Amino acid sequence: MPHRKTHTFFPLESQLKKQGFNLIAGMDEVGRGPLAGPVVSAAVILKDKAKLPGLNDSKKLSAKQRTILFDLILKNCLDYSIAAVSHVLVDKYNVLNATRFANDLCIAALKTTPDIAIIDGHDKQILDIPFITVVKGDEHIRSIAAASILAKVVRDAVMHRYAEEFPDYGFEKHAGYGTRLHRSCLAKHGICAIHRKSFQLFKHENSNMW
Repeated sequence: MPHRKTHTFFPLESQLKKQGFNLIAGMDEVGRGPLAGPVVSAAVILKDKAKLPGLNDSKKLSAKQRTILFDLILKNCLDYSIAAVSHVLVDKYNVLNATRFANDLCIAALKTTPDIAIIDGHDKQILDIPFITVVKGDEHIRSIAAASILAKVVRDAVMHRYAEEFPDYGFEKHAGYGTRLHRSCLAKHGICAIHRKSFQLFKHENSNMW
């Protein structure tokens, strides 16, 4: 990995451990905004002395850097889980509830129950364990940044597979987000099976997008 300036994170995890929360799961999701594809959440419990050079918010890293860190995170964690909730459930329950469901699935899938979860954002959750939400947590909290990378790498891989199944939409380039390319493909080809019908897919629609 190219040399990068070390990113400074808030010491929230160490503060929580002093309060007796020894197993801390950082959590983040990827895929709320896209017009197509799943919402993917990840949870990760990092080792106390996890060595993750270059760790940062996944949005601030290149695809290559995320891939390298993905492997490092798996080697430097006590436990992790990744859960995807499909576009079908996004349409049925809305994207906020789909994200809550994905987070709940992540906690349930962990082999070790965390003492507390730290979750990116500010939304209410449905977890059965204590949790804290942190706005821009993927920038400020180490374990959330790690979770953001796991979720981003997995969702990008899913969208690359969808690109092979639906080659007319360029999913490998925009991952389903509403870019100019994606909008032009929609205008030309219409929707495909993985588009979120509850979202504003076309400019003239009046439907609400969360």
